[in-house]
Amino acid sequence: MISRVRRAGLGDIEQKLQAGERLSFDDGVRLFSCGDLQAVGWLANRDRERRHGARTYFNYNLRVEATNVCTASCLFCSFARLQPGDDGAYTLSLEQAWDKLRQRASQPLTELHIVNGLHPDLPFSYYTELLAGYKRIRPSIHLKCFTAVEIAFFADLYGMSDLQVLEALQEAGLDSLPGGGAEIFAERVRRKICHDKCGADRYLDIHRLAHGLGMRSNVTMLYGHIETLEERVDHMLRARALQDETGGFQAFIPLAFHPDNNQMRKLPAPGAVDTLTVHAVARLMLDNIPHIKAFWIATGVELAQASLWFGVDDLDGTVQEEKIYHMAGSGTPEALTTADLTALIRAAGREPYERDTLYNIVNAPGASAAASAPAAAAPAGAAG
Repeated sequence: MISRVRRAGLGDIEQKLQAGERLSFDDGVRLFSCGDLQAVGWLANRDRERRHGARTYFNYNLRVEATNVCTASCLFCSFARLQPGDDGAYTLSLEQAWDKLRQRASQPLTELHIVNGLHPDLPFSYYTELLAGYKRIRPSIHLKCFTAVEIAFFADLYGMSDLQVLEALQEAGLDSLPGGGAEIFAERVRRKICHDKCGADRYLDIHRLAHGLGMRSNVTMLYGHIETLEERVDHMLRARALQDETGGFQAFIPLAFHPDNNQMRKLPAPGAVDTLTVHAVARLMLDNIPHIKAFWIATGVELAQASLWFGVDDLDGTVQEEKIYHMAGSGTPEALTTADLTALIRAAGREPYERDTLYNIVNAPGASAAASAPAAAAPAGAAG
């Protein structure tokens, strides 16, 4: 494979990676452009195995989307409804939202993941009481809730600073932030596809503030629409720069664009080669973010399995009741059981490890002793 990497014109990049040197913007563009998926994938897999060995992580989580009423008009979104009375619009009452967790009293969930539309008419107390109520029902549940876009919206709507919003939500029970809303950081793209929600600088600053409060978070990238390869690399490097500063990102999550039922439906969805390339390049460029996650609902189950040999070490979790991608045409199941995830990870030739949100191991079902630890430490400059 070293010979193949060199024939693909990536020999100098391989040497940099082997020496633990950080890749540059130009390196990232070359990785995307080289055209040899196996060469790029082999480099990413080598780095993945240095960090995590055969381990593949997942968690027992529940996704709740309490409202899809949203003032933003993102062209790629099939989930949002602009007005409460629009066809398909909904907003759960607090009791209805809490029932999502109550009905799963027998499930050993460790995480509740909440993302919503930007509803203009709900009081801020709806969100604080939503969190507090979940903690009353199950005090041990980890609440990973509200994207940076939602935090910015709350601050503007309720006359608060971003920090004040985060502190109030943390007091109510917020434990960490999801990574959604990042889309592509490039201003050119944001003006075209999501002009009326918070910009890249504010998104990153909200994560900076959350990290300063002791919270961890993830960061996403929506790929496969109108972004250029250079804009993808720029996006990754901006996330890497904040991670250098705070160390608060746990995972980078590429999210595939889905065209059904939205204003960008004339564009094709990204193909398998592009999806695997994005995940592989992310692993190589983001040397300071520990985990690369394949969100199986976005990629499809089979492609998520393949990605475990292209830099990915995390498959998210059981999810349950996801609406955003399914309203955009995803044909994946709405949930997988822990047994399902364990089986598909094993079928891909990897070892399943159930984790909590902070990557503490909850259960390692059938993992071999040899796979219980990473194969080797990450190279210098690539802290994981």
